[in-house]
Amino acid sequence: MILMAGPCVIETDETALSTCDFLKNLALKYNLDLYFKSSFDKANRSSVDSYRGPGIEKGMELFEKVKRKFDVKIITDFHEPAQAAQLSGNVDMLQIPAFLCRQTDMLKAASESGLPVNVKKGQFLSPWDMANIVQKLESFGVKKRDIFLTERGTSFGYNNLVVDFRSFPVMRDTGANIIFDATHSLQLPGGMGKSSGGQREFVPYLAKAAAACGVDGFFMEIHPEPYKALCDGPNMLNFESAENVIKNICLIRDVL
Repeated sequence: MILMAGPCVIETDETALSTCDFLKNLALKYNLDLYFKSSFDKANRSSVDSYRGPGIEKGMELFEKVKRKFDVKIITDFHEPAQAAQLSGNVDMLQIPAFLCRQTDMLKAASESGLPVNVKKGQFLSPWDMANIVQKLESFGVKKRDIFLTERGTSFGYNNLVVDFRSFPVMRDTGANIIFDATHSLQLPGGMGKSSGGQREFVPYLAKAAAACGVDGFFMEIHPEPYKALCDGPNMLNFESAENVIKNICLIRDVL
């Protein structure tokens, strides 16, 4: 089972390294195909005063340090087409943020990197709309086996997201790998005024339901102290909660 996980945004080396240490041990224990995930920049924060990250140069330095110490694969998101080529030598998969998932130039740049591509399904898109995105990637030369589509909830009224579990079989019909973002799906966008809220207490329920649907993997944001996190704290999991969720979805996977 694929696991894309890590702190929402790069904060300190200590936070990133301690989280990756935990995730590497978790991957060995539960036989997971791990991609360490953290963002060097969060370009769509609610407020101009919110922490965005250290930037691409320091981000790449951190990714190199993580790979050298833990021998793990890295996935990160990018926000401008030119960044794809810049990142291609430091990461193992590129991620296109939900708000940018239909941007042809972003998809083309990710394709030209030669790396697998994970596309977050926009909160504004139906699952069948993702077929067009897969077609774009294929037209740029990406093989189906290297295309990942991630469900992260759909906008439902103000400051709320809802997961439609019909999206998993619909998106699977594209032939792409299907991932469930178990933490962003419980985000409350802009729900705290100048930042997003979240309902992490429901992550175990949605994760188990997605596992029962037979998804190929999970995306989770994990932090040693979510209440102190500089981004997405209300929907991130701490280490203990994350392991409990992983243990249960692996049990469901084994039954299937």
